[in-house]
Amino acid sequence: MRFTWTTIRVRDLDKSLAFYHDLLGLPVQERFGPPGHEIAMLGPQEGTKLELLCGGEPLPESPAPCLSMGFAPENMGQLLADLEKAGITIPQPMSPNPALRFYFIQDPDGYAVQLVEELGK
Repeated sequence: MRFTWTTIRVRDLDKSLAFYHDLLGLPVQERFGPPGHEIAMLGPQEGTKLELLCGGEPLPESPAPCLSMGFAPENMGQLLADLEKAGITIPQPMSPNPALRFYFIQDPDGYAVQLVEELGK
């Protein structure tokens, strides 16, 4: 068995794509569905995807308080600069051990996104 995707519901697909695709750099593999019920699949051609589902019931203010999605950018310094330029507050990093540092930010719907940096690589 392999893990294929994670689905999150979003309020505005264009805002979510601006965050996950334009800022974080996840490639858009597909976007489909009628207005009011669109789906976008993001991620590498081969590998686990993030499915954005827009439409249906309204989302609660905090859609998934116990969920965190982790991404390892290729250039953390550039990504952090781009996020700050986009108005996203960057908190102090956490470092559970000397080989790892991560930052928690929020996407447009309030989902926790963890940016992971492996140090010494």
